Amino acid sequence: MTTEERLNRIEHITAGLAEQHRQDHEQDRQLWRDTQRQIEDTQRQINQMGDELREADRRLGQRLEQIAEELRAEARTARAAEQELRDRIASLTSAIGQLIAHTGIPPQPPA
Repeated sequence: MTTEERLNRIEHITAGLAEQHRQDHEQDRQLWRDTQRQIEDTQRQINQMGDELREADRRLGQRLEQIAEELRAEARTARAAEQELRDRIASLTSAIGQLIAHTGIPPQPPA
């Protein structure tokens, strides 16, 4: 092989290596762009999920406060009903005592 042929062969190999390097470089750049796009998409999704979680937390807090207020109202109603029942029992007991005293029937011991 002559020197000229060797130089031609080296130039051919060098040109092939340069082309391969250019292609590799372009593939690397495309891969980098795709990776950046995926990172941005993931970050957007994370941000959206964070927003959705904060909104769900806010709604849950409101609902819990509403339930607590409903429970407080029910407790007030139950206390009022219990007091009314106590008052009625006391009134009935008093009326029964007055009836017994008025009729002159001696009280019977419990069986």
